[in-house]
Amino acid sequence: MKVRPWLPLMGLVLCVFMFNMSEFMPIGILTNIAGDLQVSESTAGLIISFYAWAVALLSLPMMLIFVKMEYKRLMILMVSLFALFQFVSGIATSYEMLMAARIGVAVAHSVFWAIVTPMAIMSVPKHYYRLAISAVAAGTSMAMILGLPLGRIIGLSLGWRMSFMTIAIIAVVAAIILIVVLPRMDNPGTFTLKRLPEILKNRVLISIYILVAVFVTGHYTGYSYIEPFLGEISGMSESMITAVLTIIGVAGILAGIVFARYYDRSKTFFMVVSVSGALACLIMFWLLPEYHYILLAVSLFWGLCVTLFTTAFQNETIKAASADGVTVATALMSGIFNLGIAMGSITGGFVMDNMGTSEIPLVGAVITVGALLVLLLLVMPAIRTFKKAS
Repeated sequence: MKVRPWLPLMGLVLCVFMFNMSEFMPIGILTNIAGDLQVSESTAGLIISFYAWAVALLSLPMMLIFVKMEYKRLMILMVSLFALFQFVSGIATSYEMLMAARIGVAVAHSVFWAIVTPMAIMSVPKHYYRLAISAVAAGTSMAMILGLPLGRIIGLSLGWRMSFMTIAIIAVVAAIILIVVLPRMDNPGTFTLKRLPEILKNRVLISIYILVAVFVTGHYTGYSYIEPFLGEISGMSESMITAVLTIIGVAGILAGIVFARYYDRSKTFFMVVSVSGALACLIMFWLLPEYHYILLAVSLFWGLCVTLFTTAFQNETIKAASADGVTVATALMSGIFNLGIAMGSITGGFVMDNMGTSEIPLVGAVITVGALLVLLLLVMPAIRTFKKAS
């Protein structure tokens, strides 16, 4: 098989890797950032939630601003902006400076996630549609497998600032690669703010957005503070915590393969398992924190479920949107996903400060029960109706 036709997709997957590494990495070095900047862990966790809030608020307006810009130029612009603010994060001398730099990264993030999946699909032949979506998921998983532990290892050995500097270097390399390998990709540019009610009246999209908001809030209530939970409550060593984070990422690779091969055959099964499975994993973390090897197995299944959820509903979002409204629909999904991250990290921080770190997975599980109800009562009926109509 010739490699050259796949270079654009590979370049985009590299960008997915670094954007996700940037977003996930603070989870693995939260304690170090808090100690160095002399703030509490819950306060340090706000760099995760404020980042997510910024993405949630900016995704739609930023995409509408750039709705007519050709995709290659837009992608290179966002990667360059991303590199700049990663560098600023790496030289931050105060909590406020780090927060401002992270919000700058969030501006690039808000546009990137609106366009990367449509660009990935455009970069391959039509019959490789599922593979393109799975490749984007694989980039996310590789960030968890390699990026998050790598950032953590760099942060522990050389200081957390070098973790951000490493991402800045990767971003510069990625921008150069994209300039060379990406073809011109036309942007339809016909979707305007006046047509936003089309999306707001789309029953499938609205039900998916509600589901994503609730599910991601539940997941990130537990996941945002997994490092202090495993260290303080489970009593895991630093190497064991790194192993858990890595295993969650490895599961994401497996999920991408499963999605590409089997999703179309059993969509309902995948949807239900992804949500109910994540719920079960949060409960297991709460019930069995001292059983380290059981938690390793649970982490594998947790990563599988979360990645299946993301890829499945990204796929359903693209299918339910109009042809020229895909980027706006995905921008909204990205914004709502990050709203869930923000709500989850804020909720987790509140639970840590007021109920205790041990209760974080339980609260995440309670929220995820709501996601399961939304899936069964809203999303699946809406998708069935949409299929009949089409």
